[in-house]
Amino acid sequence: MSPQQIDSPEPTKNMRIGFAGTPEFAAQHLRALIEANLNVVGVWTQPDRPAGRGKHTQPSPVKCLAEKKDIPVLQPQKLLQPDQAAMASLNLDLLVVVAYGLILPQEVLDTPRNGCINVHASLLPRWRGAAPIQRAIEAGDSETGVCIMQMDAGLDTGDVLARCSFPLRAIDTAGMVHDRLIEQGAPLLVRTIEEIAKGHVKAEKQMDEQTTYAAKITKAEAEIDWSQSASVLDRKIRAFNPTPMAFTKVGEDRIRIWQAYPLPDDRNSEAGVVGQICAANAEGIDIQCGQGILRLKELQLPGKTPTAVAELLRGNASRFQVGTFLGNENLDKTDSSGQSGNP
Repeated sequence: MSPQQIDSPEPTKNMRIGFAGTPEFAAQHLRALIEANLNVVGVWTQPDRPAGRGKHTQPSPVKCLAEKKDIPVLQPQKLLQPDQAAMASLNLDLLVVVAYGLILPQEVLDTPRNGCINVHASLLPRWRGAAPIQRAIEAGDSETGVCIMQMDAGLDTGDVLARCSFPLRAIDTAGMVHDRLIEQGAPLLVRTIEEIAKGHVKAEKQMDEQTTYAAKITKAEAEIDWSQSASVLDRKIRAFNPTPMAFTKVGEDRIRIWQAYPLPDDRNSEAGVVGQICAANAEGIDIQCGQGILRLKELQLPGKTPTAVAELLRGNASRFQVGTFLGNENLDKTDSSGQSGNP
């Protein structure tokens, strides 16, 4: 979904703007600058890398968009002195950074006349770091949002120039929140650049004592530990959708979990054994957790597409019989914070 087009006034259009970003989230923010008729004079993005099933080398979404719009693209492995000189030669007024993937040295931060600003997908200082969307959902936060931040040498520690927030719903996946953040963040970015150009922007210092850290997601975290509570697992499944996708094992097969939800307390059984299927029918596959029951609604078998449980059971009922155990007995029974799972 393309962000709403904004026609940007003078003197914003006279600013020489650079853009540094890599994934689709970044590309949508670049698109907003282009559609606002801002003067993007150069783009930095990660080098082309293997991707997809065939591991063919592919350009980033940001590169694809920039080339389509005839904006010069640079793809350094690191921002070394020659790359810094190339940036300086563009005489930038501002560098916009969105999910770029490289640390900017102080020389780069100091190059544009108005410094560098970053679009960060959390309500800073909550969730500084690499995976703010996933960690907010996983932690059960009641809201999230996006901040436009003046970059400094620290990790997401700069002054906040603008922010917007919205509630996190009990159905939200990381993919859903990603799209809502684009809808909110792209227009906010354009408005913030306008305020910078007019000299009206107001900086808000972060309260460091309120900081939380959004550690990078690992694939190992995505394996379900059924000793955790149903509510914790529900949040994890939604946080890791669409990547890296939460999974469990049925025998030796890895089963991805696309959709699930915890049953109300009055539906929970106290007699079930953790990790055991306690019901399997068209309504879902119910698994006894360390506390509560999680109902699986959509699964993906190896080599197959995601399928609703009602349809899946028609051809695989014997694999999901009541009493069958799911999961890995050798799985370390800890959550991402290193503590045993609690509701």
